[in-house]
Amino acid sequence: MTETQAAATNSIDSDTTTGVTDLVELAGGLRFAVARLHRLLRQQDQSGLAPALATALATINRDGPITLSQLAGQEQVAAPTATKLVDKLADQGLVTRQQDEVDKRVCRVQITPGGREKLESIRVRRTEWLAGRLHDLTPSELARIGDALNVMETLIAPHPSPKPSKPTR
Repeated sequence: MTETQAAATNSIDSDTTTGVTDLVELAGGLRFAVARLHRLLRQQDQSGLAPALATALATINRDGPITLSQLAGQEQVAAPTATKLVDKLADQGLVTRQQDEVDKRVCRVQITPGGREKLESIRVRRTEWLAGRLHDLTPSELARIGDALNVMETLIAPHPSPKPSKPTR
């Protein structure tokens, strides 16, 4: 049993310090496993797109037509970097730029049919690889992954902002 599995199966000690340590160890193990899985999935990509281009293309597909500043915000990059990403995607015919009809200074980017096809091929290849790996697991392991997936969905759901406390008088 790995340290991550041991941390996940052991109940958290009622002692606050130990509980926090166990949570930190569990969080570290989870972060490491998710990062490795993400890296392995990226390695299945035979599209020739750099990871930054693939994620930008996925964002444009999901949120487009999108402005360059919106793309920069979503991808957490500077505006000039977003412009370079879009330039490279446009050069490959994966996205198009359109001038905003209301504000001519604004440019919106949208995915092309070729971009959608490229994105779908990336997704299919990665999903097929992962399904092949899942095929090697026991029914019990698959059930545990299903349970963990539900918990992970909770972890990644937007967290409501705490309401500001009212000033005391």
